[in-house]
Amino acid sequence: MTTVHTGTRTLGPAEVTLQDRDRTRTFLLLHGGGGVATMTGFADLLADRTRSRVLLPTHPGFAGTPKAAGLTGVPELARLYVDLLADLDLTDVTVIGNSFGGWLAAEIALQRSPRVRGAVIVDGIGIEVEGHPLTDISGMSPAEIRALSFHDPAKAPVPPGGGTGPSPDVRALIGYTGPAMTDPALAGRLGELDLPVHVIWGESDGIAGPEYGKAYAAAIPGSTFTLLPRTGHLPQVETPEGLLAALPDLAG
Repeated sequence: MTTVHTGTRTLGPAEVTLQDRDRTRTFLLLHGGGGVATMTGFADLLADRTRSRVLLPTHPGFAGTPKAAGLTGVPELARLYVDLLADLDLTDVTVIGNSFGGWLAAEIALQRSPRVRGAVIVDGIGIEVEGHPLTDISGMSPAEIRALSFHDPAKAPVPPGGGTGPSPDVRALIGYTGPAMTDPALAGRLGELDLPVHVIWGESDGIAGPEYGKAYAAAIPGSTFTLLPRTGHLPQVETPEGLLAALPDLAG
């Protein structure tokens, strides 16, 4: 069984709450707007199957954690995580992010840190795609959002409180992304990437459909695109074995 160490790291004026599954090779996992709970199960699976070190931070401001005033957008949060890798003196790190975490993984890759070997974007958001916009979930009920997020909504975990109100992390998410949850310049900047990037998408993603995912991959030179069957916006929750199998270089 994986031993999980949870603590905080202070980086200048910012503090990061960090789960550390400590092995040898290192992965940095980045959760989306659903919070760190959407990534913990996959963090355990990845650590156990690959015998790797798996870092899972809670983005500052999520789950009631403190957020420094300077963390005003996604690039600033990306720089914080590059600083975290330096603070831990890590190299050869693969960054894996889902949804908002996928956008964040792309921004970390754009930092050109020599500590990062590659990135995996799983149903990421952040770019603008003509004819294939992100679904506007503002005003939707939790049940409606689950129906868009899962191929089989019955597999969706029940959030604290039974899911009768908006997620407490929504404000933290919008604080980084803005209400549109996109950056009009991001797709163009992705053309600057020169490290291995794998874009993975659920075929039943109702938040950001497969055509959006293909556009994400097309914006990144040399990237690989994989479509996961019977999977929605959160593959690491709905079909974690399928997500792991999509990464044979990681799981082997």
